[in-house]
Amino acid sequence: MTDEIRRTALVTGGTSGIGLATVRILADKGLRVYLCARHNDEVRTVVDKLRGEGLDVDGRTADVRSDEQVRDLVRGVVDRYGPLHVLVNNAGRSGGGPTAGITDELWYDVIDVNLNGVFRVTREVLNNGGLLDGHPAQIINIASTGGKQGVALGAPYSAAKAGVIGFTKALAKELAAKSVTVNAVCPGYTETPMAQAVRAGYAAAWDTSEDRVLDMFAAKIPIGRYSTPEEVAGLVAYLTEPTAASITAQALNVCGGLGNF
Repeated sequence: MTDEIRRTALVTGGTSGIGLATVRILADKGLRVYLCARHNDEVRTVVDKLRGEGLDVDGRTADVRSDEQVRDLVRGVVDRYGPLHVLVNNAGRSGGGPTAGITDELWYDVIDVNLNGVFRVTREVLNNGGLLDGHPAQIINIASTGGKQGVALGAPYSAAKAGVIGFTKALAKELAAKSVTVNAVCPGYTETPMAQAVRAGYAAAWDTSEDRVLDMFAAKIPIGRYSTPEEVAGLVAYLTEPTAASITAQALNVCGGLGNF
């Protein structure tokens, strides 16, 4: 495969969990993948590891809450690899608790990372990332079944992810005639470092153990277990295939049957 026809992807929040699994599967498919995260040591560790495996990966530090850092991020990937073909908006954070006690700071930060960050990166890619250069392209936003069904003690997170789904559907209709598909992938319970932190939060709120929380959550999932990051990334990867070209404006679950719409 020559450089002229190789596709380029940008994955935000690409150093752990679903983001890292997505970087790996896209790079395994032959894409050149540029990733970002907030901590430089994590970015360099992941980039060096994947390059050591023979994958064409690069990246930089970027916080999706910062307009300046997002501009630098998109400029960095275009300078390194040229116009983008795939954008995966994965950067996110958890956050919640009893709604009466949620602070302004927590609410606004969860919304800023999970929803505003998706908008901020997407806008910059549309303006300066070459995604609208006329080639088929994909925008894939990592949302959540919580954005469809709500999560107890997770009002900020649920609200942000519901916003991501609405943004996805609106943008998909806007860009459909430009050969750009836009979809949301909605994980349910997925075993990631974020999921471990969430279980710790529920254990504290419910005065129980993290193992008990895990058992309670797993019992709600029809297949009886959490999804893996690789299973979520597998759907992301499929949405970049030519055979997915008519899939757009969708919010697709990867949840073991937890969500039914």
